[in-house]
Amino acid sequence: MLPAAILALAPLLALAQEEGTITGPTTSPESLGYSCDPSKCKLPTCNCASTSPPGGIKPSDTPQFIVFTADDAIQSYTLDAVNQFLAHRKNPNGCAPKMTYFTSLNFTNYTLVTDWFVAGNEIADHTMTHVGTPPADEINGNLIALNALAGIPLNKIQGFRAPFLAYSADTLKLLYQSQFTYDSSAAASVPVTDPTTDAYWPYTLDNGMANNCLSVPGTCKGEPKLPGFWEIPMYSFFDNKGAAGPHLMDPWLDAANGATKANDSATLEYMQKTFTDHYNGNRQPIGLYTHPIHVSLTYPGSTTTKSTVAMINAFLDWAQEQPNVWIVSNEQLLDWVQHPVPVSQLDSVGSLKCSTPQVDSSMKICNGMPGNEDGLLSHCAFSDFPFYTCYGCPEVQPSPNNPNPPQQVPDGQNSRFRLPQNCSTPFWDPIGGKCICTSDKCAFADNSRPIGPNGVNLTGGGIGGAFTSASATPYVPFNGDVSTAPLGLWPALLVGAVGALIGSMGVLTRL
Repeated sequence: MLPAAILALAPLLALAQEEGTITGPTTSPESLGYSCDPSKCKLPTCNCASTSPPGGIKPSDTPQFIVFTADDAIQSYTLDAVNQFLAHRKNPNGCAPKMTYFTSLNFTNYTLVTDWFVAGNEIADHTMTHVGTPPADEINGNLIALNALAGIPLNKIQGFRAPFLAYSADTLKLLYQSQFTYDSSAAASVPVTDPTTDAYWPYTLDNGMANNCLSVPGTCKGEPKLPGFWEIPMYSFFDNKGAAGPHLMDPWLDAANGATKANDSATLEYMQKTFTDHYNGNRQPIGLYTHPIHVSLTYPGSTTTKSTVAMINAFLDWAQEQPNVWIVSNEQLLDWVQHPVPVSQLDSVGSLKCSTPQVDSSMKICNGMPGNEDGLLSHCAFSDFPFYTCYGCPEVQPSPNNPNPPQQVPDGQNSRFRLPQNCSTPFWDPIGGKCICTSDKCAFADNSRPIGPNGVNLTGGGIGGAFTSASATPYVPFNGDVSTAPLGLWPALLVGAVGALIGSMGVLTRL
């Protein structure tokens, strides 16, 4: 049944891939009307929209950040899709790169959200049901459900990206009212080599927006004024057509240079060219903004080729051969922007270190660490999409109107305790209702190696070679041995595969 369903919906997949792409500049000097006084707007709480590195640091002393993000539902195949690009890599300090996952909750397996967060990655908000220009209940409901059923601390859910990149001035105001730290929905759509580029370093909205002025009414010209609220622009790649040839999310799906179909060689060429323009200029960040389903080799019906996966790895291999290149999450990028230091001092930046929670591997605790939580997960067998969680199944599926339903308690068992404010996720025992770590000293250990900021020979991913290689990129699946998956997981994935194709949540859309 599944292959037939996928075949029948192939035209919808093709349509979804084209949805929301940008075709040219979304900002102009005339539409901008932006003014900011850097003598009054100072870090770490305020930053003017500027093409220059923050803190007055020279470009040659500035790290080149590659921001890696993913959008939509979290499932084993989406995490594996991300891992095929990141799991084998190291940053210049020897630490594994981290990334930001903008999570929507339809078709999401909550326990994998917990696991991905505890592994050090950033979990951010993408609404509950993947709706553009979202109302408050879609934004805030996602916060509540991620906290209740995935155990993500509320103060760790700092970022938001609008589905389809469809936001309004009111969206930004809602985020500000809900105490988000940043939004990352606005495109930087003019090349950094253009004098009118809108490729600004992350900035606060104390003086309004400075991106998407031509496409989002009620923004720019000093509006909306949201003191201390950050915008992290999404930086486009540009093919040979320059400003008329931008590529934003999933650029490997786009045809380059006016061609009629995607070409991996052409994509790699313009990605390297755009990276070089950033690197040789003011070193504004550059981003790989992915929908993992479009680069999954394990999702049923996927049209991704091994050549495309190898091409993306070839780009990252090449980029990591350049000095001072770091693959980071939005959270890590923003921490550096707020507290900028030159590359010679990057060993002092705590967010770039590879601290990991220290939990006895023999302890049985449902804490987001697969070795500890085996056999302790609750299976929530809802008909349209079943999922697993450490925190007890709700009586009904979460929704914007009811993001934290009452817990259903199986006969002979007790209710599970949700994460409190005073305990970190890997140390909270939701079954026993206790925190196993009561001291700051036992919470995390810094496993990074202070080897300095340049290690060109250390940063390469080790794949290299021609990206047209037929061999799959080696990586360890995030779930480990799938033969040990909990009972019911494969039915969940099967239902999810169909649901993700036909649902309205947009997991198959470009934006």
